[in-house]
Amino acid sequence: MECYATASAMGSEMYRVTVRDRVMIAHSFQGEVFGPAQQLHGATYVVEAEFRRRKLDGDGLVVDIGLAHTVLSAVLADLNYRNLDDLPEFEGINTTTEFLAGEIARRILARLEAGELGTEGLDGLGVTLRESDVAWASYETDAARG
Repeated sequence: MECYATASAMGSEMYRVTVRDRVMIAHSFQGEVFGPAQQLHGATYVVEAEFRRRKLDGDGLVVDIGLAHTVLSAVLADLNYRNLDDLPEFEGINTTTEFLAGEIARRILARLEAGELGTEGLDGLGVTLRESDVAWASYETDAARG
């Protein structure tokens, strides 16, 4: 039996699976718009990765939730307890919450393309970094391929 999401007048519906983890980083910003955040400061983010699929796979899954959590944790491990100002790949970049949401999504996509999620045919990926219960930033892409 195959399962499909149905299209609605509001657009295409999706099945979604979300996994969550945390990352602690330090960084500073360049530019007066950032005020006191121009100084070195820490941030702890709750990070959510949402995997989307219009049609469930043969096992009735969007993605293996255990593998999804393993991939998210591995991506965050490369950043956890690091001063992002010291990482060569971020030299000259303001590692804002918005930027980091996109960067984490790109790193997850690279692992998806390398086969680490054990699935193909995802239709989308979203990454949200929650700075607090009242502020967060997200990045979304429809280009989640496996």
